[in-house]
This record gives sequence, C-alpha cells and structure tokens, in this order.
Amino acid sequence: MPIHSEERQCLEGMLGVVTLDAPETMNALSEQMIDTMQAQLDQWENDDRICLVMIQGAGEKAFCAGGDIRQLYPALNGPEAERTAARVFSKEYHLDYTLHRYPKPVIGWARRVVMGGGLGILAACRYRLVTPDLIMAMPEVGIGLFPDVGASWFLNRLPEGLGLFLGLTGACLNATDALRIGLADIAVYADQRDSLLDALQSQRWSGEVATDDSRLYRLLNRISTPPYETLPPSQLMQHEQTIGRICGEGDLADIVDRLQAEPVNSEWWHRCMQSLVGGNPVSAWLLHEQLKRGRQMSLKDIFRMELVMATRCAGQPDLAEGIRARLIDRDQAPRWSCHQIREVSHEHVELYFVPPWSDRDDPLANL
Repeated sequence: MPIHSEERQCLEGMLGVVTLDAPETMNALSEQMIDTMQAQLDQWENDDRICLVMIQGAGEKAFCAGGDIRQLYPALNGPEAERTAARVFSKEYHLDYTLHRYPKPVIGWARRVVMGGGLGILAACRYRLVTPDLIMAMPEVGIGLFPDVGASWFLNRLPEGLGLFLGLTGACLNATDALRIGLADIAVYADQRDSLLDALQSQRWSGEVATDDSRLYRLLNRISTPPYETLPPSQLMQHEQTIGRICGEGDLADIVDRLQAEPVNSEWWHRCMQSLVGGNPVSAWLLHEQLKRGRQMSLKDIFRMELVMATRCAGQPDLAEGIRARLIDRDQAPRWSCHQIREVSHEHVELYFVPPWSDRDDPLANL
C-alpha cells in the first residue's frame, strides 16, 4: 500500500502517523496515495482520540519528490486531457487545503528530497522539520507546468523577488536556505525520528488544540538539533540581494535578461541559469501572473485559480512535451511551443486563467 497509517497510543490521547510509502518513486504522490491520505485525514479529524498527526516519507532518499506526473502523461493532449487533469489536481489541492486548515497540530518530518507536491504537503504542516541533507525545489517550469500546490500562497510570502526567482529557476535549496526564508522550522538529525515519536507518545495530549499545540511547541524546541555551523552554507545568503534587486519588480522579459547577464561566479547560480534557459517560456509567464494575482487572494481562491491553470496546461502541448523530455525519453531537450519569453503573448497567457467550467461546476467550489 503506497500510504501507510497507524495510530500510536500516547500517555493520554493518540498520535496519528501517515507514511508516504513508495520509496521506489521517491514517494511521488499518485492519485491512489492522495485518495488514501485524504480519507485518513478526514477520519482522524472527526476522531476525538487523535490529538495530533505526523507525516513522513518511507526510505532514506525522500520525503516526497512531487506528484507522480507520469500517471497523467498518457491522457495529455487527448480528448480527456483536461477532464483527467481536473480530477487529479483537484484531489491533490483539496488534500493540501485540508492540511493548511487541519484542526489538529500536524508535524511534517521531511528527509532529504522535498520537491513540488512534496513541498505542497510540507508547507501546509503546522511544524516543518527537515534533515541537514535537505534538497528542496519547485522545478515545475522545467516540465511545462508552473509552481502549484499552493505556491501562489507560500512563494508570495518569501522576501521580495525570491518566489519569482525560485519558480523561474527551480533553484535547489538546502536546509539552511529553507530555514532562512521560512520554508522549514527546525533542522533535525535523520536518526532522531524514532526518539521523537517516543517523546510524542510519552506526553499527555488533551484533545484541546491550543493546549496540545503549546505542549508540542515546547517539546519540539527541546529536541537536539544540529549546530548551525554544521549545516551547509546558505546559497541564498550569498545571492539574495542580487535576486531582490533583479526580481523585485519590472517586466518579466527584462528580469530574465538581467538574470542571465548578471556576472556571478557561482556554481549554484550557474545551475539556476541553466534551468532558467531550459524552462518553458509560457510557464515562466504563468508563474509571473499567478504570483501577481495571488497577492490579493485567499488560500481557497488560490487553489481554485491553480486548478484552472493546471487543467489548461493539460490541454496544451507543453506539459506533455516537458514530461516526455524530462521523465519519459529523458533527452532533456523539450521542444516548447514558444522559444523565447518575448514570443509569448498576453492573450495566450490569459487563456490559462479562464475556467473550463461554471462556478457551479468548479471541482473545488466546496473547499
């Protein structure tokens, strides 16, 4: 079973533990996994015995490497492409929204790789614990999609210009970076998971959310953490002023030109620019637009907007081509519908924000 769940007895109350259990795919989220996890969270939400929840990934390689986008590939650009995408993405976004609004404290224990849909889950957890070997990214622009799973919300809450930069470049963040910008709360040793579970089970949980959350906060702040100087050096600390200066405002095409022209002698920056050059120009504009619109939106409306965007992407050729090039044939040479940022028209971008359904038929209308 790709999702394993268990209920652990504490001194008082119970702890629910969800494990993403597909290590062969780095715990990538399949539709079945999403359905199973949603059902379990719904059950625990209404179970007075369960006082808090912990989410973790199986294996040593990843918390979650994102959505299992390969499952969607056969349907793309066919007559059922948008219908299939609407079904799959609406389930994933509903799961993320559930976690954002969950009435009981949720701990995310994230080991090593956290990308795409994995970050969507982690970002929605009340407490986000990451290991020192963290690799975190939102690389969707490279497959012809856009940073989704609520990224219009959490990327907009980063320092000025940084959300745009991370989305455009798919930049890989380490544990120090994630802690620095608030995408993680605590760094933890990878071998501490069992001792944390033991500590959680040794507590008296009351079922009163505020009381339990306060107790959990104190417990997590007492656990042994890696000394800051042992964590990897922050790449963002070296470049965040440059990123803010270039990405903070202005026309997207000019921003991209300035990023590529910036004389930075850094391997990390060089990899970011390679990803920027290889990314889908349409996706870059979608990112720019979603961040602009998302600033004034509620979390619910952000997920509804992203569902429209994802559904429209499924009906266009770039997503299928990106998945083919990156994940199927692996030639790493996608042939995008537009070759340059300046080739993409405003009218074309607007099409991705037009719902293919009425308000009454919106799959996320009842969030």
